[in-house]
Amino acid sequence: MPGRVRSASFYSLLLAGTLLACEDHREPFQGQQIQATGPKPDYAPTIQPQMLAVIEELGRLAPTPLEQLPPAEARKQPTFKDAVNSLLDKNKIPRPTANVTSSQRTIPGYNNVPIRVVVYTPNVPTGPLPVIVYYHGGGWVIGSPEVYENSTLALAEETGAIVVSVDYRLSPENKFPTAHYDAYAAYEWVRNNTASLNGNPDKVAIAGESAGGNMAVWVSMMARTRKLPLPAHILSVYPVANNDLFTPSYNQYANAKPLSRPLVEYFVANYFNSPADGETPLISLIDAGTDLSGLPPTTIIAAEIDPLQTEGQQLRDKLQSQGVSVTYQLYTGVTHEFFGMYAIVPEAQQAQALAATQLRNAFN
Repeated sequence: MPGRVRSASFYSLLLAGTLLACEDHREPFQGQQIQATGPKPDYAPTIQPQMLAVIEELGRLAPTPLEQLPPAEARKQPTFKDAVNSLLDKNKIPRPTANVTSSQRTIPGYNNVPIRVVVYTPNVPTGPLPVIVYYHGGGWVIGSPEVYENSTLALAEETGAIVVSVDYRLSPENKFPTAHYDAYAAYEWVRNNTASLNGNPDKVAIAGESAGGNMAVWVSMMARTRKLPLPAHILSVYPVANNDLFTPSYNQYANAKPLSRPLVEYFVANYFNSPADGETPLISLIDAGTDLSGLPPTTIIAAEIDPLQTEGQQLRDKLQSQGVSVTYQLYTGVTHEFFGMYAIVPEAQQAQALAATQLRNAFN
């Protein structure tokens, strides 16, 4: 049943470099009082203190590397969202709330197999509203709409758009390309059912993080190929865009947390049927044979301390070379998964503000 969501969104709206109080008078940002307790790791001499505090807390909550666990067990481990909430609770900082209502639906996925979506609707009196189709991260093996709910709540509240978060099927139970085709099926369903969501069919965007950032771009490519209306905008946050695990950022941040080269190898081994899957346009968006022309304006948000940093830059360059308008922003001192940590990490507030501004401009 729909209900008021009270889990996470902005304490305040960061726009044009100014922190503005929201109408519900939320507490001002208090994340700066949270500090790391140990030294900076060797792999991240530039990491900022709040970011390191989250990484430390995640290591305390989930000390066993995910790649050492069966996927079913890895999915049960505490996540970066749990680490953020733990730090907020320890420091007696209220978890922020969102003026957003959530509901769930079952829709047809790939080959008409039912999949779940979580719909986040801003509590505003007007409509129809813009719609964002969102794909979570987790290497196609772990993750869920609930794990990435901080991101979707913020996007819904700060853009005024309905966010449809897709619970695509995971691997190894559902191998490549199931997740990709579930993602496309969800986009197609939204396009054909905007009225049932109180959505505006002329204002539909697409977004995702990590593996989801990859699928946001690929789904747009598939929509172009199948003559389905393209999204108004693509938001791709630290996307998978290449099949090369030895790029400069992979080499520099091979042992980074929460995403490392061994963890990516684990994801790949569980999702791919064979290494050849990684060479297809579904994964290698920047391959010479991949056609990105004609895609809508795209925003790429990147983290410095991230094995995927290089391929985000490669995707930017590939899109621009094929005539696509791209806004690219690299945030220093932060790691993979920082985008949903805005209750603690100020760079995440900045990234959320950029994402919201780009999407609102696209809708307008």
